[in-house]
Amino acid sequence: MKSWIKWLDKNILLLLSGFLIAFIPLFPKIPFFSPIETYIVRVRIEDFLILFTFIIWLVQLIRKKIKIKSFTTWAILAYLVAGLLSVISSLWIIKTVPLTGDHVLKTALHYFRYLEYFSLFFIVYSSISKPKDVKQLLTVTSLSLLGISIYGIGQKYYYWPVYSTMNREFSKGIRLYLTEHARVQSTFAGHYDLAAYLVIILPIILALAYSAKKRSLKIGLFLLQLLGCWLLIMSAARTSFAAYGLASSIVIILFGFRQNKIWPKISWIASRFASLWIIIFIMMASFGSDIYDRFLQVVESYPQLHSQYLIIEEKTLLVTDNLSSTLKPDSPLADKTPPENSISTADAAVIVASDERPSPERPRDVYQDIPDQIVVATTSAEGVTGTTIIEKPRVWSDNALKYGLSMAIRLDTLWPRAIQGFLRNPLFGSGYATLNKTSLTDFTIADSTDNNFLRTLGETGFLGFITFYGAVISGLAIAVKGIKSKKELLVALSVGYLAATIGLLFNALYIDVFAASKVALTFWAVTGIFLGYYEVSK
Repeated sequence: MKSWIKWLDKNILLLLSGFLIAFIPLFPKIPFFSPIETYIVRVRIEDFLILFTFIIWLVQLIRKKIKIKSFTTWAILAYLVAGLLSVISSLWIIKTVPLTGDHVLKTALHYFRYLEYFSLFFIVYSSISKPKDVKQLLTVTSLSLLGISIYGIGQKYYYWPVYSTMNREFSKGIRLYLTEHARVQSTFAGHYDLAAYLVIILPIILALAYSAKKRSLKIGLFLLQLLGCWLLIMSAARTSFAAYGLASSIVIILFGFRQNKIWPKISWIASRFASLWIIIFIMMASFGSDIYDRFLQVVESYPQLHSQYLIIEEKTLLVTDNLSSTLKPDSPLADKTPPENSISTADAAVIVASDERPSPERPRDVYQDIPDQIVVATTSAEGVTGTTIIEKPRVWSDNALKYGLSMAIRLDTLWPRAIQGFLRNPLFGSGYATLNKTSLTDFTIADSTDNNFLRTLGETGFLGFITFYGAVISGLAIAVKGIKSKKELLVALSVGYLAATIGLLFNALYIDVFAASKVALTFWAVTGIFLGYYEVSK
């Protein structure tokens, strides 16, 4: 009994780390309770599990059973200080957060969410004491990706449940199911989050596949890579797809440079790049009509590029049509009845484009004519005043008609407001969850900027920006050192982590990836795996 307790004391953080690495991405975002009923962010089971594990970590730290040696720790602590100063500034100096219950609680909630994200880094980092620990955590990560991919197939073809946080009502845990053209989101709360998660994991899997010595392991990792690529295509998130293209290219190039001579380097890079992207192209031709349409929206915004595209499209259309008709399976949804206790994503109008395509009067990514509802004052014949709601046709901005509604919202509203938040207090920003407000007392039910760099700058100012991304860059700097190692696993992890982080930073130009819970927790957990193994390998 005593030996068992001793073993548990030594390995409890590793066991809990492996459990969290699997549980966080695999368990759907079903809420436990809402700390602010009118707000979209809700407390979930994973929050309690992370808190429980962090308490155990603190006990082990106090007992001096673990140590934190990474420079990234100091950058994280510096950001937490900058964030706290930003909270103080927003409450009592520039007063962008009213001193009322819900407003203060919402700002505090966002700050403590970052504490939670970073806590997973400390937990996972401290759990690694020998190389075998890293291999076990990487195995759990790979199996988690497999489970997420299988669930995505079930969602796409067998009405497996969808739990979304795309609006406040659905964030309560309402069960949805995908329609034929809906974007797959698997166990995540939105297809953007799923795609960002894949941007982190897939480059690491690819690097491990290239470095694997066992043939069976190499084949298994490549098959898992392709399954993840299919899921990425099904998410139809074009920014994340481009980020994966960047990250996978970095992996291929860095492994290619390890060849001894110039011609073998070029040959290795060209052959691996061609083999990976030919398969991805075939999958896109067979399954990727939605992501193809979204990329086409970008091309159509530039007339000269679009004219060249039309020439290429005419030559390749016959090939892609043949591939699509040959490889694309018939959807099993046609022969199945939707579940009774859920509603479709088309009816919910939250995730996807339907079969209908937009008319010329609307932006390319708007699929229904939904009028504006405007509240106007009225006076009855008896002189009684009141209000009524009238509907008027929507007026689209020039950016919406040129770039699509999604990009126009960023250009016209979200990004300018983030810049204004930074200018209110360049040192500390305007505070957490303040960038979308139109007035001081306005309480927004959701907060996003769709550009993580501008969000960090607007909410926490220059100090928050340099400390947060300083923590990210410190991991990149260590990865560059790790690439030069003679240890094959360290090289693979260094290349994969470097590529994944650069890909995620690219993704952050368009999505708040470092503020999305499943994505942020996964990133800091992976950072803990990499830096923990780097310390052990030294």
